[in-house]
Amino acid sequence: MTNPVAPSEGLGVLHLFFKLSDSSTGEVDRDRILAALTPSDSSQPGSGHRLSIISVAMLGHKAELAVMALSSDLWELRALQTELVSAGLRLVDSYLSLTELSEYAAGLPEEMKQNKLYPQLPPEGKPAWCFYPMSKRRQPGQNWFTTSFDERKQLMSEHGVSGRKFAGRIVQLITGSTGLDDYEWGVTLFGRTPDDLKEVVYTMRFDAASADFAEFGRFYSGVVAEPADVLDRIGLVS
Repeated sequence: MTNPVAPSEGLGVLHLFFKLSDSSTGEVDRDRILAALTPSDSSQPGSGHRLSIISVAMLGHKAELAVMALSSDLWELRALQTELVSAGLRLVDSYLSLTELSEYAAGLPEEMKQNKLYPQLPPEGKPAWCFYPMSKRRQPGQNWFTTSFDERKQLMSEHGVSGRKFAGRIVQLITGSTGLDDYEWGVTLFGRTPDDLKEVVYTMRFDAASADFAEFGRFYSGVVAEPADVLDRIGLVS
């Protein structure tokens, strides 16, 4: 038994993006993939937080299947990745991050803090999904990290006001990835419709926190469903 590797608070979050194997010899094992995407209800030792997995049927050429997994033990995330690759899926991209409390979140109610650290996903009635990484700029005249804390807090407060206009339409999870992956944060959005995703990203890009300081990575979009349905939709039928 390997000792857990866990953040001091919150969960590890692993986004995995797959294509079906190029092989035509039937090496993709649907049953094995389905079992991996349907973890047991048993909690992890000492954590009280079981492995949570969201399966997404992807749109476009970048990937066919996205798997978003949250766990308090990074070894458990590694085991899931190993199992899916061993079952014949071809991993084409990934992103690692941690749930976190922003340095600007000191005044949040305790329930909201816990929801950020230990989110219950996927949200009901919000099948439209997208993920993208982002960082803050570090260039002359636009260096987020040389801006005073008070100014940054004000900019993020304005950014939050824009986001709250989409309450009920969007559930957003921002996870930290500084030192873990290529960007500083990962952003996962769940929406009622794809236009909800489009509108919230468009609207919030006008805020100074984004317009002046944000750098965005690649966007991935798809539809959340139960694992068996997702596998059927991407061509892994039973």
